[in-house]
Amino acid sequence: MTTPVNPEIGQSIQTGAMVTNYHDIGSGEPVLLLHGSGPGVSAWANWRLTIQNLKDDFRLLAPDLAGFGYTQVPEDIVYSRQLWLEQIVAFMDAKGIDRANVVGNSFGGSMALALAIHHPERVNKLILMGSVGVPFELTAGLDAVWGYEPAEENMRAIMRIFAYDQSLIGDDLVRMRYEASKRAGVHEAYSRMFPAPRQRWVEAMAHAEADIRGIKHPTLLVHGRDDKVIPLSTSLTMLDWIDNSQLHIYGRCGHWTQIEHGAAFCQQVSNFLKAD
Repeated sequence: MTTPVNPEIGQSIQTGAMVTNYHDIGSGEPVLLLHGSGPGVSAWANWRLTIQNLKDDFRLLAPDLAGFGYTQVPEDIVYSRQLWLEQIVAFMDAKGIDRANVVGNSFGGSMALALAIHHPERVNKLILMGSVGVPFELTAGLDAVWGYEPAEENMRAIMRIFAYDQSLIGDDLVRMRYEASKRAGVHEAYSRMFPAPRQRWVEAMAHAEADIRGIKHPTLLVHGRDDKVIPLSTSLTMLDWIDNSQLHIYGRCGHWTQIEHGAAFCQQVSNFLKAD
């Protein structure tokens, strides 16, 4: 019998002290996809539908950030926004990507902002979906997500927080994400990133107002109206602070815009990136 191929494992590349697992699919203008911080998440789990929809028009690069997915990190690593930013820059350097459009989901949105703020020459256009990156009061949903303990019923509860459409939360999906979250070393890394009290990590991932106001890149903000993890107020704040920005709000949508409204989201991304 052949062993099933795990689609979450892509290629690997040295990025500083770590070996980054990533996907490089499609051709055309490069688009860097930065995933969120849910338990057991990986770049592929977060972006698989987006990649399939956009691969004919763009080159899509989706790395597992340190502590997530199948990226290999030193045992003594200390997770921080600076660490993740250094990994992203090292990844772009290793892949020979001078500039890219950047799409950030949730936690990945804060990292997309960090790249635009500290390395503006590396970014063309910016897309932020349900993004962290500005101050807000910790939601019960985000507290539960960051406080997850591996158990199938806990994963089901977390996924129900993510999705407005509860029919998406099937047994197979719950089991797959649960198995990913309890893989050797995964929860140990996850529990070190955002320990309680967790309001401090919201603040640690937020950027100064002046820095965000300084962003000149064309920016598309996307948010689910019914998001229980990251409040809509974050995107409204960024709309106010980023001069060259626009915001699209999806009704009947939670924190999974790229899944709950996948086709519409991908069309919107494509239109935005192709526009002059």
